[in-house]
Order: sequence, then C-alpha cells, then structure tokens
Amino acid sequence: MQMKNFRRSNPVLPLIAVLALLAPMSCGHARTADAVATSPALVTIGGEVAHPLRLDARALAGMPHHDVTASAHGQTGTWTGVALADLLRAAGVPVGEALRGRNLLLYVRIGAADGYHVVYSLAELDPGFRDNGVMLAYLHDGKPLDAHEGPFRVIAPHEQRPARWIRQVTSIDVLRAPAQ
Repeated sequence: MQMKNFRRSNPVLPLIAVLALLAPMSCGHARTADAVATSPALVTIGGEVAHPLRLDARALAGMPHHDVTASAHGQTGTWTGVALADLLRAAGVPVGEALRGRNLLLYVRIGAADGYHVVYSLAELDPGFRDNGVMLAYLHDGKPLDAHEGPFRVIAPHEQRPARWIRQVTSIDVLRAPAQ
C-alpha cells in the first residue's frame, strides 16, 4: 500500500531508479562521457598557470584521452585518462620551447583527498624532454574508478616503483622552486 502511494505522489522517482540501473550498461569509448556523467568530483589545476582549471570526469572525457595497460601493487589493468602534459598545456603552463631558463624551476605537486602528495618536475612531464606517459586516469578497465582508487588517479606506467601513482587526486598545482 505504501509503495502505491509513494509512486503516485512521486512519479519521477521510479524513472530515475531505472535510469540509474541502466547507466553502467554502456560499452566502448563512446560511453566514456556517459559513464562519468554523474561524478560530482573535481580536480583543480592551479598555481603558476595562465588559466586555472576545475575539471570533472565529464570534462576529462571530452579531452583527447589515451589507454595504458600497466601493473602496480600486483594489480594489472587498463586505465583511460588524459596526459598530464595536455592538462598542463590547457592551463597555460609553459611547455615545449617555452620550457627553458627560469621555467625549468617549475614543478607539479599533485594532492590527494587523504593528504598524500607527490611531485614531478615540469620537464619530466613535457614530451619534448621525456615522453613517459604520465596521465590522470578517470576509468579503470572501462569503468569509473572506485572510491578507493578515484575518482581520479595518476598513472605513471614507466616508473619502476608506483609510489607516484597517486590515487584520489583532488589538486594539481604548478609551483616554482626557489632559485638560490
């Protein structure tokens, strides 16, 4: 009896429940934006950037993305994400020929929800110096990252130790090391 009254007074709620159940059934890269459409999480890119950014999973899915198959901590999988260099370029960080002189003092500090931080020099992320494939992933084996891993995670497939495979990424800040 209560269910009938509930449906009668809230006709949209059963439709929302059905849509929520059907959402994970998409497949292929075309579903990337759909699979992450409801993610409220954001990653910010700030610091010494020309254009500070606030990106959600939908925005990342709309950028050129790559797949990489790699292993860390006994877990092998395929991650889908955006090259960190492309994100920094979109934020107006000096890359390519502009990455010289004082700009070589720039580094990237990536922060996670649990307070963990890692650092990369800007030069090691620039494909003109080293093409090491570091990416900000938003999918693992075609699915949004779970709460333990995501919603965003850095994947550094060519590193011998995965200590900088930071999970639960919330911020990417470009900072300048002091010149002595």
